[in-house]
Amino acid sequence: MIKRSITGILFVIVLAGAVMLSAWSFLILLFIIICLGLWEFYTLVEKTGHEPQKIIGLLLGLSLYKAFVLHSYAAYNHLAIIPLAALLPLCFGLFIIELYRKKTNPFGNIAFTLLGVIYVALPFSLLAMIGFDSTTNYTPNKIMGILLVLWSSDTGAYLSGRAFGKHKLFERISPQKTWEGAVGGGVLAIIAAYIVSIYFTELTVVNWLVIAVIIIVAGNLGDLIESLFKRSVNVKDSGAILPGHGGVLDRFDSLLLSSPFIFIYLFITHRL
Repeated sequence: MIKRSITGILFVIVLAGAVMLSAWSFLILLFIIICLGLWEFYTLVEKTGHEPQKIIGLLLGLSLYKAFVLHSYAAYNHLAIIPLAALLPLCFGLFIIELYRKKTNPFGNIAFTLLGVIYVALPFSLLAMIGFDSTTNYTPNKIMGILLVLWSSDTGAYLSGRAFGKHKLFERISPQKTWEGAVGGGVLAIIAAYIVSIYFTELTVVNWLVIAVIIIVAGNLGDLIESLFKRSVNVKDSGAILPGHGGVLDRFDSLLLSSPFIFIYLFITHRL
């Protein structure tokens, strides 16, 4: 518990510091997370007997991320086509490369390589776009507010689950998760969203409450999906880079599914 707490505090300091310091520190942090997350994902996939094309997968994920980031700057919108154009030869290059690899599951390798890009790189690319408004100004409060609500949901679920958890939420996938934990996490997320709305006025209180609901629902599902993935490869943690917390995918499992839905909501209501 001590190791988990120390790691958690350092993790929050680094993440919050990068978000609030500048757009560049935020974007560099996401770049690092995508690299670590993709490598972690492909390493787990190898436990199934498949052999994804790790380097090409990294290049695909980073090309997607770079295109989204460049699109966030109005002055550089025309440059976004460059990394996007790189996606096509890389995608079809997967098939050509697989011809010469002589592996037993060629199309499984291709599928898992592309899945890593969709599961890891795309959500963080969308999170990068959420960090900028329609006039391409960096809005760190928006990202920080989302993280605070997300952390509140995770913390509330963990504490209430340990204290009151009796009824299993999805025992087949995650035996330790309970309905009591989910409810406790949801209540704390709603409270956090209301408090965040007082200080981070870029969005209205209704917007923050809707984001909280998205995080509660999609976050829990993302957590379960990550558990399903780990159970399928028979591992407890996705990695060991964060002592007491596991890997990058363990720490961001809720965000992986939440950020696309938050992006869609903000795009429809605010054009970001």
